[in-house]
Amino acid sequence: MTRRPKPRPTTVAGALLDWSDRSHWSYEAKPCRYCGRPTHLRDSSRSPADKVCAEKALTQQAADTAAAYQNGTIG
Repeated sequence: MTRRPKPRPTTVAGALLDWSDRSHWSYEAKPCRYCGRPTHLRDSSRSPADKVCAEKALTQQAADTAAAYQNGTIG
């Protein structure tokens, strides 16, 4: 019997990120990489980032990629 890998969750544009894990918190506030305001939150790369700012950036990135495919500049 072969084991199938567990399906990985997919990121959907506009979906909320789950930052409930402790790894997204730091006791030291640093400027958000997007807006510059102090934040205790860290993204998956441990860079300072507000959750809302990160969600906006992902949504914008998805929209830019979709537009590039429609324009024929990618693919």
